Amino acid sequence: MNPSGKVAIVTGGASGLGRAVAETLVAAGARVAVFDHDTKHGASAAADLGTAAIFEPVDVTNETQVQLGIARALECFGAIHICVNCAGVPHAARTVSEGKPFPLDLWQKVIAVNLTGTFNVLRLAAAAMARNEPEGDERGVIVNLSSGAAHDGQIGQAAYAASKAGVIGLTLPVARDLAELGIRCVAVAPGLFDTPMVAGLPKKVAQGIIDHMILFPPRMGMPGELAHLVRSVIENPYINATCLHIDAGARMSAR
Repeated sequence: MNPSGKVAIVTGGASGLGRAVAETLVAAGARVAVFDHDTKHGASAAADLGTAAIFEPVDVTNETQVQLGIARALECFGAIHICVNCAGVPHAARTVSEGKPFPLDLWQKVIAVNLTGTFNVLRLAAAAMARNEPEGDERGVIVNLSSGAAHDGQIGQAAYAASKAGVIGLTLPVARDLAELGIRCVAVAPGLFDTPMVAGLPKKVAQGIIDHMILFPPRMGMPGELAHLVRSVIENPYINATCLHIDAGARMSAR
């Protein structure tokens, strides 16, 4: 699908990888609805993107907020062709720490945002895509961010790894569900990227990660590189029902 002239939803688009995806799609000629719970940075991102973007304050776990965001995107832009789910939380805790079990509310929060929130947005976006006139054979494309942690979860990442593995797990059945509607579903699993989440690490810790976990090139990934892959997935109609890794050959150690 050619992004030019199309309409995309990007969740988590206020910063980091989501913002890079939004910028790349706008540069490719798309119009973008940025969904994020961070109203300050979300509004700023949309303003920087100009008239090709709007911001909607959306909690991806909230059905009503997502419905209202999609309604606004349809009102402003007339259709939805692309949905990129980047919203996520990284909260970590050990299964047992100092004799105390992993807080269940923390587990539920991570699963709710990273997995249930992803499905909540994609199912509602797909319903809107189903009304599109097909371009060639397709009406829409869904790209969901998983993580290398889905396979190489570190100490403390039980909830995060489970949520991101779930994103990979839903890819094939969702793609099968939506095939007759002409809608593709693909997962992308980034490794270690230079985002605000990583920026808070001490320089020595960040360099240790690069030295011991990343194969080549020996650096963190740049958000634009992830966004480039997302654009490639959108543009290539033969990529479907799979997970693509972008990680410079990184393999996470236990800690």
